[in-house]
Amino acid sequence: MFASCASAASVGILTRLCALVLVVAVGLGSELRVRVRLVDGLVTEEVLEADSERDSISLEFKQGDGTLITFVADFKQDVKIFRALILGELERGQNQYQALCFISRLSRNEIIPSESMARLRQKNPQAIRLAEERRGLEQLTMSAAVNLSQASQLSSHVHNMCSEAREAIYTRESDVKHWLDKGVDGSIFDVLPQTTEVAGFQACHSTKDLWQPCLCTYSLRLEWYPCLLKYCRSRDTTGKGSTYKCGIKSCSKGYHFTYYVPQKQLCLWDEET
Repeated sequence: MFASCASAASVGILTRLCALVLVVAVGLGSELRVRVRLVDGLVTEEVLEADSERDSISLEFKQGDGTLITFVADFKQDVKIFRALILGELERGQNQYQALCFISRLSRNEIIPSESMARLRQKNPQAIRLAEERRGLEQLTMSAAVNLSQASQLSSHVHNMCSEAREAIYTRESDVKHWLDKGVDGSIFDVLPQTTEVAGFQACHSTKDLWQPCLCTYSLRLEWYPCLLKYCRSRDTTGKGSTYKCGIKSCSKGYHFTYYVPQKQLCLWDEET
């Protein structure tokens, strides 16, 4: 797999897949590299970057199978973006890589503010970090596609993050309703066929025909990220109490996306074993 990646070094996105050298945010940024252990036991390096100017945080790491996962939290627009760059199976007729993008609303207290992230440092960069809290799996049914050419209405980060995905940018119905209420142009969204098996589409893992439409699932986990600020109490000489920031709490969280694909060929990882 990696030989094919290296042979296409002229293609910028494949270079990133090989080298894991990606700077998503541009501006006044601060980078932190953290070693974490993935579910399969492999150790990888997460690259976390805060951009105070654009008020955003990015997190990126490479999975054991070579998939490059990127997460961006855009605090200005309260939007979060997940991108997966998956190495293709050339012997099964796929391209050298496949890109997926999932866009959703960013909730308060999901991750620490960008200005706090920018100040984070670690005393022992070689240590393997374990999250203090393992948050529950979030199930997301992505029932609408997003038009890339107009997606800047949602976040200025979408074009940079999702330009390779183009036809595979997804969001939820509840998020669409929220953004429409805020005045976003409805033409940015295309409603997908109903993402339940009741609608007549089988799950891709039980579909035999590679050219049959089906319901695809994709899962990822952010193994370590700073989710909350810790506050400590102190007292001055007069006995008056006060609080101050004294650290961060780290979390791990998994995401499970379900969405429609026009052919199983676009969802080869979702197969029965």
